Formats: sequence, structure tokens, C-alpha cells
Amino acid sequence: MSFGVLGDLNWLAVIVAAIVYFGIGGLWFAPVAFGKQWQDAIGWNEADAAQATSAKMYVIPAVTCVVATVALAMVSEATTTDTFGEGIVLGLVTGIGLVGSGLFVTGFFDPRKPKPQTWIAITGGYHVVGLLVAAVILALWT
Repeated sequence: MSFGVLGDLNWLAVIVAAIVYFGIGGLWFAPVAFGKQWQDAIGWNEADAAQATSAKMYVIPAVTCVVATVALAMVSEATTTDTFGEGIVLGLVTGIGLVGSGLFVTGFFDPRKPKPQTWIAITGGYHVVGLLVAAVILALWT
């Protein structure tokens, strides 16, 4: 694989998959889903809530979803992932194997979080689901 694969990507699929990935995060971290548990897990307080309305709280996750989706699309293209089943496998491998394992180590050794295992489960779960859905979109939208 090389960066030349970037020219072969279906960029509309990449953009849509990134938007969906980001949108899943909006729902995942909403108070009606896992938002309150996630806030408790990181020790969120009212002072933190004031910062949550800043643009960087939305721009940075959006950019990272785009970057992750481009990387996912490159792997999808390189592995010729083009079926629903292959998209599921790619999403699980990248979500659990790469992101999940990285977050597990990060959360496990972070003594500042009051509930690191809860943070790992919620944050890791979001990325597994987000990458899984993005991988299926990329696989099917060829």
C-alpha cells in the first residue's frame, strides 16, 4: 500500500462515512445514551461544561473522524473490501484491534480518571461502532 491509493478512494463515500461516524458520537455521548456515565467516568464537573460549548469540542472530533475514515478507506481499498461481511470484519479489526486496544492501555494506566474502565467501555464502544459503520459504508459504496 502507498499514498497513491488516495487517488483511488471514493471521496464521497469517505465524507459520508466520516459524517456518520461523527454523528454516532453525537448520539453516543448525549445524556440520553452514555453521556452522563462518560462524564462521571472522567470526573466531569460544571466548570468543564462551560468549555464544552467551545468550537474545539466539535471541530477536533470531526477532524479526527475524517482522518480515521480516510485511513480506514485506504485499508479498505488496499484489502479490496467490497462486501457487507468484509466491511464488518474490517470495522471490527480496526475498531477492536487498533482503537480498542490503544484506548484500553491509555485508560488502564490513567490514574486521574475516577472510573477508567467505564471510560474505556464507553469511548472504545463508540469507536468500534463508528468504525464498523464507516467500514460497511466504505465497503458497499464502491
